Amino acid sequence: MSTHSRRSLLAALAASSTAQAGIEAAASGYANPRKVLLWESTRKEFREALEGGALKAVIVPTGSTEQHNEHLAMINDTASVTLVAQKAALLLYPNIMVATPVSVGISPHWMDRKGTLTLKKETFLAVVFDICESLQTHGVKNILVLNGHGGNVAPLRESVPQFAKKLGIRIETNSYWDAYTPEIVKKYMVSGKAPGHAAEFETSFAMAAFPERIHWEGVDYDKIKPHLHIKDPKSAIQEEEFAREAKLATTAKGEAMIDIAVKWTANRLRGMLAL
Repeated sequence: MSTHSRRSLLAALAASSTAQAGIEAAASGYANPRKVLLWESTRKEFREALEGGALKAVIVPTGSTEQHNEHLAMINDTASVTLVAQKAALLLYPNIMVATPVSVGISPHWMDRKGTLTLKKETFLAVVFDICESLQTHGVKNILVLNGHGGNVAPLRESVPQFAKKLGIRIETNSYWDAYTPEIVKKYMVSGKAPGHAAEFETSFAMAAFPERIHWEGVDYDKIKPHLHIKDPKSAIQEEEFAREAKLATTAKGEAMIDIAVKWTANRLRGMLAL
């Protein structure tokens, strides 16, 4: 066989393989992950999805930028809730999109830990409302504010019904860990805690989803503890407990808990929209 013939054969095989992959992807319901992210979409894509009737609801993720003990990245809450939102949206593609996450939350309780950013309650709620109002202006009629930070929970529960009434659309809120029943937590978490700040659960989640955001190198909690200057003695004791429990984390636990949260969120949206 000539060199030219061999190259032609290889090209044909490659093309055939690519075509087959495309057929298999279509059959499995594959959608490009960027397609469900509003900030990665074009104006054309969003407009056509909305005006064509395919887009039924938008998820607004809310998280934080705050300390997560000595080993987890401070974006952990925002990254976690955005991942759950994206995966749930992909399960329901093309009916759901994910808005740009609110990446700083209400975290005054962590301000004695270096690096934490916080918004005042009024500021945070104003940002969430303005995002919902923006979506309503474009014609979105259903919004799920999906939360990933404990400090945001009560303010969202209190205010989101008012947002819905003022904007005249359906807006509801949950934290993604609402997916976890006591039985689920007992099954997967040796510590019996979820979410538990930067402990077994959140560290397991990070191991499964974004291990590059875990940094154990140089971490010696016993050595650094006297220099942390945590004001609340109870909080200091709890943080040390969570630091120990983080060592119980495994990738398998994280994968299981992510899968549960994603499916629960998708079902929550199906219930909202009667899909």
